[in-house]
Amino acid sequence: MSVELPLWRALTGYRISTLCYVLVLFGVSYHKYAHPTVAIAYMTALTGWMAVTWRRTMSAERCSLRFLVADLSFAVGGILLTLLADSHARIMGGGPTLPSIWTAGAVLGFAIKGGWRWAAGASAVVAVANLVERQEFARDTVHNVILVGVASIAIGYVVEVARASERTLARAFQIEAATRERERLARDIHDSVLQVLAMVQRRGAAIGGEAAELGRMAGEQEIALRTLVSSGLVPAADDEGRPARMGRKGLAESGLGGTGVVLPTAARGAAADAGPVDVRSLLAPYASGRVTFSEPGAPVPLPPAAAAELAAAVGAALDNVRTHAGEAAHAWILVEDEPESVIVTVRDDGPGIPPGRLADAEREGRLGVALSIRGRLRELGGSAEWISVPGQGTEVELTVPKGSGPEGGKRGKARA
Repeated sequence: MSVELPLWRALTGYRISTLCYVLVLFGVSYHKYAHPTVAIAYMTALTGWMAVTWRRTMSAERCSLRFLVADLSFAVGGILLTLLADSHARIMGGGPTLPSIWTAGAVLGFAIKGGWRWAAGASAVVAVANLVERQEFARDTVHNVILVGVASIAIGYVVEVARASERTLARAFQIEAATRERERLARDIHDSVLQVLAMVQRRGAAIGGEAAELGRMAGEQEIALRTLVSSGLVPAADDEGRPARMGRKGLAESGLGGTGVVLPTAARGAAADAGPVDVRSLLAPYASGRVTFSEPGAPVPLPPAAAAELAAAVGAALDNVRTHAGEAAHAWILVEDEPESVIVTVRDDGPGIPPGRLADAEREGRLGVALSIRGRLRELGGSAEWISVPGQGTEVELTVPKGSGPEGGKRGKARA
């Protein structure tokens, strides 16, 4: 049950009970009004309004902003009509307004519906109406105005906290359900696919020849599958729903300059309108026997286009590792989710890059680093940094600001 439902029911009860109080109060002091006809007309209209709309405050779906404005108008109108219905002496003496404490129900409706900001706005309107009706900053009027304002703002804040807690609880239930399902799938996959791949790897190594190569490939796929199962990440899919191809051949066919990931055509065409993409799901398929993938264990969202470009840059960095460090080199991918940016580090244990080699390669027309990595990060407003010591491997740090897109280069500049 929603945490808001009891509040809406309580508001309905408050409106009904305060209406009864207002009618009794009017009946007792009817003879004191200077123009009782005006008071009778308002009380009749207020009773009819309540009879027609009392169900509107039973739930958030029924209680629309238009209704709240109309309800507040009835309250403010009644406060101002008191100037016509009652005598000046009685008003200055502290006589109640026509709607009296029923007015607080209209303000509380704003608090429950929209939080403390809506409550503050509605209570300010009521405060102005009360001051106009009283025509002076009398102590009791100011006291009542402040009391209504503080109470409604406090209730609005409590409602916002309750909603946030409810969303957090729902998310926790979703994560728990997803974790249980992942564990079930992991058991099934371990008992079937992973064991078959492990057996193929062992048998291929024992037989030798072409079977050994087949066994090596089966071993890499086993490691990649174990990474996906343990992290619960799902690789990106193409337009037909097939998993994205992340190998060297798949990268060449992805349409991202030979490196990157397969992003659905619809996502590429309307990336600005799509929801965020978990970067981990695009990078996890890179894991293999020689590539270790590490991630923070929580979603790392980026806009679709930015996530695809970042994954493409990582693919280009891994291509460089295979090309310059050799097929036997080991690489590590580390994803970090910072408050303002996403950082992906690609490190290898190769021979490293001699000083000045990147600049020489760019002058010679080999633009893999300049375009596939730096160019992509520049367009996102991010940066690409190389740290390399000859004989100790190379580390590439790719930084993408959150909320960036292909136009992000206008906000930043890639560093060497």
